[in-house]
Amino acid sequence: MAPPGKKAFPLRLDPALYKALERAAAGDFRSVNAEVEVLLREALAKRGIKVEASEQPKRGRPPRQGD
Repeated sequence: MAPPGKKAFPLRLDPALYKALERAAAGDFRSVNAEVEVLLREALAKRGIKVEASEQPKRGRPPRQGD
């Protein structure tokens, strides 16, 4: 399931392409999903298309009430 704020959609890939993505992702210590996102951002940047950075979800515990 996609984290809040992420758009989920089905993607069909050639099995050989997926295996190559798995190898690239493992080499970069990323998930295949994160690797695809990085590659898409790089490809868009090469074409001169700006992608604004989305607001990152806050990590960690929320502040305690009353403090």
